[in-house]
Amino acid sequence: MKYPQLRTLIIAASILAISALHYLTPLHLHYLHDIYQRFYYIPIILAALWFGLRGGLTSAIIVSLVYAPHIMFQWGGHVTLEMEKYLEIVLYNIVGALTGLLSQREQEKSEALQQSIIEQEEAYKQLRNQTEKLISIEEELRRSEKLATLGEMAAVLAHEIRNPLGSIRGTAEILKDDYPLNSDKHEFIEIQIKETERLNNVVEDFLRMAKQSNPEIKPCPIAIELETIVAILKNDAAISNVVITLDNISPALMIKGDAEKLRQALLNIMINGIQAVTEGGEIKISTEIAGDYCELYIRDNGKGMDLETAAKIFEPFFTTKESGTGLGLAITRKIIAAHGGDISVASTPGKGSCFTIKLPLWQ
Repeated sequence: MKYPQLRTLIIAASILAISALHYLTPLHLHYLHDIYQRFYYIPIILAALWFGLRGGLTSAIIVSLVYAPHIMFQWGGHVTLEMEKYLEIVLYNIVGALTGLLSQREQEKSEALQQSIIEQEEAYKQLRNQTEKLISIEEELRRSEKLATLGEMAAVLAHEIRNPLGSIRGTAEILKDDYPLNSDKHEFIEIQIKETERLNNVVEDFLRMAKQSNPEIKPCPIAIELETIVAILKNDAAISNVVITLDNISPALMIKGDAEKLRQALLNIMINGIQAVTEGGEIKISTEIAGDYCELYIRDNGKGMDLETAAKIFEPFFTTKESGTGLGLAITRKIIAAHGGDISVASTPGKGSCFTIKLPLWQ
């Protein structure tokens, strides 16, 4: 039984019970009749509170119709008593109307307040969404400012550092031949060549980050590219005792992309994964089709990251490594974005990380 129906049944049962008491109680017990006629206010007020003006008036009219025969036929001849009871009937209707009217207004105010609360909550949600969008736009602007600054720095670095580095390395390689392998000077020159190489790689990273080149979009078999990357990293993975596995990736799966640039982006993630996992760890690569996109998952069981670190790893110059430049994953994000895709990471400290790369399928 529904809630309004139950309330209606309670009111009807109350009116019938009170009326039965009137008709069944002897007239000489007039003090009981005085009490019973007051009982009629209970269903009238309840109907007014539950159903408003219409409920209060309806209940009062029903009480009047049920109570009137008792006055006319059982109290006939007692003019004073009849007049008092007829006035009571008038009061029933006044109380029902006034109580119902007041209750209805309160209900309308309550509904208006509830509607106002709902509208305010909706406005708050919209404001929060707009704030999040503004924060996102601000972050993008800040990132763009960094990239603009980086472009200027890269131009200077390319001119001032790259050419001298080539000369230094060439000179060191010539000098290396003048010393035997077991000589201390030979070892120092080897260190000089390696450090020159590392510095040259930093300059190359700056140039790649700053360079605004659009990818050459072609059909790209992602399975073949991943197999190539696994082959490239085979030795590094073996040295670190890390297993890289491809999880049944279909050779027919084609995405829109520049194979060379995507290979560079994925290599950055895979190298970070090898460095993140402990000896005996695993990196697992799998794919899923989501509408017009291919979702590529790169999971590792390494040390993982906290939320603050995971939120910053794609920002230029942010790094947790002592010798890192903080440009690898920033370059990766830029390449993925240039392909019309997206990259995100989910990580749990002590359990590992999962990079999700979304790239458009070749239709």
